[in-house]
Amino acid sequence: MITLALSKGRIFEETMPMLHAMGIQVLEDPEKSRKLILPTSRDDVRVVLVRAIDVLTYVQYGGADLGIVGKDTLIEHCAEWGETSLYQPLDLDIARCRMSVAVPVGFDYAGQVQQGARLRVATKYVNIAREFFAAKGVHVDLIKLYGSMELAPLTGMADAIVDLVSSGNTLAANNLVEVEQIMPISSRLVVNQAALKLKQQAIRGLLEAFAAARGGGA
Repeated sequence: MITLALSKGRIFEETMPMLHAMGIQVLEDPEKSRKLILPTSRDDVRVVLVRAIDVLTYVQYGGADLGIVGKDTLIEHCAEWGETSLYQPLDLDIARCRMSVAVPVGFDYAGQVQQGARLRVATKYVNIAREFFAAKGVHVDLIKLYGSMELAPLTGMADAIVDLVSSGNTLAANNLVEVEQIMPISSRLVVNQAALKLKQQAIRGLLEAFAAARGGGA
């Protein structure tokens, strides 16, 4: 049995066409089913639903053989854990967005940076943010949050946020503006190294199928 870890939301939705192109159908709708382990049209493949932040943990410790996770989570995870046993064979080029710095409209971010001001920055990506600002020589105090980043500048708790941006509509709705892009983000396939050895034929077949589905624009 091959277990694929996915999170609900955009990654799940954009993975489904790829699985379909591979001849794999997930047999239950995660929005309607209470099950956390979903069967597929292949008896030897199942999908487990976990929080996005937990996908890597499940793959790392063998709760899943493969997983699909955003580059943001992968980089943040590796910064905390160091080298892992995760094999990262493929950028699936799905769930694309960018990680950016955003501030309230009217806040002179460039001027503050030029003057060497110490900025308060709210983010859940503290390792990525720390490395980014350190490389620029900008002094920051990082405030770790897990949701509603936009609220931090609105309440005066932070000068800026570091977060994922897709359309930018949420920023605009909260009177924030994107001022710097840190990196483009897409989702990657990750594989447990032990599973790759023990289930080599089955997993190699799936990796080739994912590569073909990606190449076909699925």
